Amino acid sequence: MSVKLDKKLVRLDLKFKNVDWEKATIKQYELEKELAIWRIFINGYAKNGFVIFDDELVTRESILNSLRELEPEVTGEKTLTVGELVEQSYSANNILPGAKA
Repeated sequence: MSVKLDKKLVRLDLKFKNVDWEKATIKQYELEKELAIWRIFINGYAKNGFVIFDDELVTRESILNSLRELEPEVTGEKTLTVGELVEQSYSANNILPGAKA
C-alpha cells in the first residue's frame, strides 16, 4: 500500500474537561488502533491534545463521539498533507533552539 504525499489530512486540537492520565492513555490506545487515525496525543495532565485523521475514512463527529467521556472541546482545526506530517515528524524538527549535544 502506498500513500500520496499530497493526500489531505485534518488536525483537530482539543481541550478536555474530564481527563486524567489513565483515561487519556486508555482512550489514546483505543483510537490509535483505527486505520483512519494518523496521529493522536492526549495529555491527561495538561488536559489537551490533538488528533490527525483522514476525513475520507472517518468523520470529525465520530472522533468527538469516541472522546465524549473526556468532554472534548475543539480549540483549533487545520488541514495538512501527508508530506507535511512526515516532514514535521523528522527528529531534526524536534530539537530545542539552543540545545547542544
